[in-house]
Amino acid sequence: MHRRVGSSGLRVTPLALGTMTWGNSVDRHEATDHVRAFLDAGCQLVDTAFGYGGGDAETCLGEILDQAVPRDDLVICTKAGIHRIADERRVDVSRRALMQQLDSSLQRLRTDHVDLWLVHTWSDEVPLAETLSALEWAVGTGRARYVGVSNYSGWQSARAFSLLEQARIPLVVNEIQYSLIERGAELEVLPAAESLGFGTLAWSPLGRGVLTGKYRSGVPAGSRATSPDFPAFAERFLDEHSMRVAEAVVMAARGLGVTATEVALAWVRDRPGVTAPVVGARTSAQLRTALASLELTLPPEIVEALDDVSTIG
Repeated sequence: MHRRVGSSGLRVTPLALGTMTWGNSVDRHEATDHVRAFLDAGCQLVDTAFGYGGGDAETCLGEILDQAVPRDDLVICTKAGIHRIADERRVDVSRRALMQQLDSSLQRLRTDHVDLWLVHTWSDEVPLAETLSALEWAVGTGRARYVGVSNYSGWQSARAFSLLEQARIPLVVNEIQYSLIERGAELEVLPAAESLGFGTLAWSPLGRGVLTGKYRSGVPAGSRATSPDFPAFAERFLDEHSMRVAEAVVMAARGLGVTATEVALAWVRDRPGVTAPVVGARTSAQLRTALASLELTLPPEIVEALDDVSTIG
């Protein structure tokens, strides 16, 4: 059930628990229940970030580690480089900012190290060598066991991989957006991952909830698309193409006797180059459905049909 993260020695289960909504729509009590259910299912990779919930996501996870779950039971991935000040998104991937944010993350998480530390995004404002020097520092000081990037394009990933390789530090993963309605990663990132040997974590594998089928008849009350915490979260995927793909996923799920969520997650999980999809659950029921995807292997004819309907120019 475990997979290696790229060609590294780190092994994880093929599903990661995302924490972007922790501190907003998921409180500490619910988050604790989610982590315990996640562990009970044999999974251990939890994905968070310095900027999630204004820091509340990491703080919540740290409290769980301190009071409810042994640190060594989890593989913790966090990211740095993006935060918000007064609802304004700020990007700073300078060495100074990244080092400060990692130390803050470790304090919030109540641990002396993270298993994976990623630069959250690319920025033209800082030389790449400077950004990557923070990753070298994190590994050299033991603050991070492995390092990687997030939201890097194919050439950006390859350049970062090459520079870190010169420092004898492997870039083991790129966390990217990837789903049946967002397949742009197949153009460059996934081929680069397979060629160079780094893994990929797929965020928003459910197309921001669209692939669950819940938006086929409009935007339901209480969905993330109506949340003030994530304005316009699903808006770009409520187009004709995405609705057509969502309908195909629902039809496939009916034929298999499973949920659309399970089908969408299984499709992403088994794509070449993918280490694990990152799923964020607001409720325990949503998490149980996501975990059920671990038992599903899509028949080849279903995969082919979904590939066809989701292909874009």
